[in-house]
Amino acid sequence: MHLCKSHVPPVMAGLMLLMAGCAVGPNFKRPAPPEVSDYTAQPLAATTATPNVSGGQAQRFALGADISADWWTLFHSAPLNELIEQSLSSNHDLKAARAALTVARENVLAQRGVYYPSVEADFSATRQKQSEQISPALNSNTFLYNLFTPQVSVSYVPDVFGLNRRTVESLAAQAQEVRFQMIAAYTTLTSNVVVTAIQVGAVQMQIDATHELIDSTANTVKILQYQFDKGYASRLDVAAQEALLAQVSATLPPLIKQQAQLRDLLAVLAGRFPNQAPVEKFELSTLQLPEDLPLSLPSALVSQRPDVLQAEANLHDASAKIGIAIANRLPNIVLTANAGSTATAMNQLFTSGTGFWGVGAAATAPIFQGGTLLHQERAAKAAYEQAAEQYRSTVLTAFQNVADTLTALEQDAEAVKAAANAADAAKVTLDLAQRQWQGGYASYLALLTAQQAYQQGRIGLIQAQANRFADTAALFQALGGGWWHAELAKEKHEQ
Repeated sequence: MHLCKSHVPPVMAGLMLLMAGCAVGPNFKRPAPPEVSDYTAQPLAATTATPNVSGGQAQRFALGADISADWWTLFHSAPLNELIEQSLSSNHDLKAARAALTVARENVLAQRGVYYPSVEADFSATRQKQSEQISPALNSNTFLYNLFTPQVSVSYVPDVFGLNRRTVESLAAQAQEVRFQMIAAYTTLTSNVVVTAIQVGAVQMQIDATHELIDSTANTVKILQYQFDKGYASRLDVAAQEALLAQVSATLPPLIKQQAQLRDLLAVLAGRFPNQAPVEKFELSTLQLPEDLPLSLPSALVSQRPDVLQAEANLHDASAKIGIAIANRLPNIVLTANAGSTATAMNQLFTSGTGFWGVGAAATAPIFQGGTLLHQERAAKAAYEQAAEQYRSTVLTAFQNVADTLTALEQDAEAVKAAANAADAAKVTLDLAQRQWQGGYASYLALLTAQQAYQQGRIGLIQAQANRFADTAALFQALGGGWWHAELAKEKHEQ
């Protein structure tokens, strides 16, 4: 680290330093974007399509395409759009993040006051009795008198070595950290609302499928009981079907509990109490899967992700604090001036002979602090290295997040196709097994097996569809969520 570079003689450099000032410590430079061209080891291609299945469309990636601020509208769900708007206007975590940003910005503006002279006005009025054993203080030789003194005092600290500028720079960087924390809260909120609504729709479909399966299984129990009463079925067949009915019925309460918890979460995200949960139904089958997915260039990701930008602001703050630590080891200069008037009567103020004034300058420099300032400077430099490594780690995590999501979307498409084929095959098998069993051509064990396979197939397809919708939302969040087009990006902020 260095103070100020100069190519003039030392004496002249010192004079220029005092007159113009120079901020000691390093000047912050934004880290260069990583030199990578892809997120994944294998080139991206359009995902597999599954015709006639909700969420089975093929998805294509548009490299370099921009992300809209309201990306959730691509799902074409009016209830979802409405819930997002309610959450953005009423979520208390987001409101708290906005308030924290206001605090940080006001602290920056408050610190900027050190750039200007400090001016104070003072007025004092006293009445006092002086001992008659000493000479009187006034020209009138009176010992009991009044004194009225109005004065103006001015003090100014020239920012010779940039202590004030580095302090403001540090606070401005901290304000940027808080700003990107608020933006992260915004992107996380919108993504959480979308994913939670998708899960609500998926659980509702699983509940509906489970109810249908319970009704079907219960009807089979009745048929078997009738056949048992007539002597056409064994007690073992009836007991096996009753056991299956109990097993299927046992899967319903956890789904209902999960649905209630998800709705409670939606209510809280929207700034409501759980008993005020939205009454809108989020049906998975009504959602439209976005087919054209924007994919930011790797070089642009670091300027979009709020967590990366927050880490960059933290690095900037650490850089400025090195300058603060260096400046604290250098001389500090204070200029002062005052002027006023002192009189024994109010009507005599500011008359001839009552005025006074004074100017002064003081310089202080640390000589011996027991190594405190030296080690504080070393600690600041070490903190900068720590922040730099944290920034690099955050960038790697961001790229990992995007790569994982892209892989998930590719495999989600395969999972939907496989689950749809399995569900179709299970339905055909179940229909055949029921007809053959009713006609006496198939064993009851084959019917039980077909029923279980059908249940697993339906639930598996619903879960695969939900995963694909949720991972699509996760991709938008992983790429930054398009916050730079939202209203919060247009707000005035401190640099």
